[in-house]
Amino acid sequence: MKILLIYPYWLEKRADIQDVIVPPIGMYYVGSVLKENHYDVEILNWSRINETPEAIEKVLLEKKPDIIGFSILQANRWGGVEIAGIAKQIHPKVKIVFGGVTPTFLWKHFLTHFPQIDFVVIGEGEYTFLNLVKYLERNKEHHIEDIRGIAFRKDGKVVRTAPAEPVHHIDALPVPAKYFDYQHLSLTRGCPGTCTFCGSPQFWGPKVRFHSEEYFIDELERLYKKGINFFYFSDDTFSVDKNRVIEICKKILEKGLNITWVAISRVNYMNEDILYWMRKAGCIQISYGVESGSKKIRSLLNKKITNDDIEKAFAMTLKYGILPRAYFIYGCPGETHRTIFETIDLIKKIKPLVIHFFVLSLFPGTRLYEEYKKKMKVTDDIWLNKIEDIKYFETDPELSREDVLLFGKTLRTRYHELIPEIVDAIELVDNKEFYPLHADFCSRLGMTFDHGDYANNDEILKKEKIAEKLYIKALKYHPHPSAYLGLGILNQKKSAYHESIKILSKGIQYFPDNEQLNMCLGTSHMNVGDFKTALPFFLKFQHSKQALELIVNCYRALNDAEKASVYQKKLAS
Repeated sequence: MKILLIYPYWLEKRADIQDVIVPPIGMYYVGSVLKENHYDVEILNWSRINETPEAIEKVLLEKKPDIIGFSILQANRWGGVEIAGIAKQIHPKVKIVFGGVTPTFLWKHFLTHFPQIDFVVIGEGEYTFLNLVKYLERNKEHHIEDIRGIAFRKDGKVVRTAPAEPVHHIDALPVPAKYFDYQHLSLTRGCPGTCTFCGSPQFWGPKVRFHSEEYFIDELERLYKKGINFFYFSDDTFSVDKNRVIEICKKILEKGLNITWVAISRVNYMNEDILYWMRKAGCIQISYGVESGSKKIRSLLNKKITNDDIEKAFAMTLKYGILPRAYFIYGCPGETHRTIFETIDLIKKIKPLVIHFFVLSLFPGTRLYEEYKKKMKVTDDIWLNKIEDIKYFETDPELSREDVLLFGKTLRTRYHELIPEIVDAIELVDNKEFYPLHADFCSRLGMTFDHGDYANNDEILKKEKIAEKLYIKALKYHPHPSAYLGLGILNQKKSAYHESIKILSKGIQYFPDNEQLNMCLGTSHMNVGDFKTALPFFLKFQHSKQALELIVNCYRALNDAEKASVYQKKLAS
């Protein structure tokens, strides 16, 4: 049997697509279980295939799948429905299975309204999907009702079987890295929180389950050996078991895994010991759900954290040179201009270096959504509308669209105004073993203002000055190629080419084989008319088209037409 696992495209376009183009790790677990059972399975990331829609039919004709499993979140459900419809037109006998968070809560809705969907897998899908595949392969030798954790149509009615048992010992699952390449890993299943806006507690259950340190390191090491060295640890709360995380960090160091990674956690599950080891093992960013500066609103959202928890976690995280990122939600029950300014006051105290602001939305599987259905007397048929979510303010007469738009604008503008002083206030732990890591932290942050996420934000003033300060601060800790490069480029922009040469030459002493430093230094020499000195910096990197172009320009400037011609031919080949 040929099985495709597809991650479909989302309904709405996004300015930042990085968070939506990555298939959930669950797809790889499902795929690895199928592989272990000798099935021909392929994972297709179709998060952007709507940009070339003709490819959908072409690939389906080529692959000839017997079964297609779709990983469905709320925002990509219509993509799944549309692709499933195309698949049924091409291969009428193909079986379509929806699984994931949204189908778990909307199984009846999908099977009632979309005839192209044959089955829904409810909850964790690894073994449920495997059992369904075996049933379909055997041509219905067994009763489908015996498969736990699925829904389907029978005699014109939508029926659901008994719930499947969760995977109690998740180490029993095959390591997906044996079969697939990916960057998102998960140590846990579940979250200790019970926030009213989140479906995680309802999906995973009340208990957090863990992979062993050995399983997680094995997975990480397999991926590292394939050449992957940047990872997203996408647990709801990575640091629930502090000792387990510290052991993982120590093993990363023992095995010499030269990686960088980011994680998500809760502010009340952090301490200095865990941050010390996380930073040493390559962690560069931790995202925390703060949600609001208003204690009243956090209480309504059942976010059981205090201002003291928040302030301590952000101070400790930054202290170790880990970028603290904050999630804030606005447009919440009881939101007013006063609560918005309470959030701004908290931002001033915790000084996050990145914030993502979201309007409170209602999703299936959350307590807020269930309250909304009762209050508004609506059913899940609301999702027949082509919408990704329901904004809370649309259900609350006390909140207007205009007010919520103003709340968001106020938060973003005020935060961007605060960024220069937030950066100036950075204090890192004075520990010599961390100096190289501090240099890396300051360099990365400087690049954000120089040519990264903040570079094009007009609300942030004096971005190049901020970047310059950070590069200089980095070099006070330890030599770092990005800091030398950043200062060199900033001086080039100011036409201060001699100063650029001076700082880049110092960088080359530490990092003689760094291509970017060599290219930048050579360019600065060209800008002062010293083509003879510039040339050797480019000749080192003849694999580069840019270097070849600069070599040709140097030889022409030196009136060496013969050599210019030689390198022009290399460039053309």
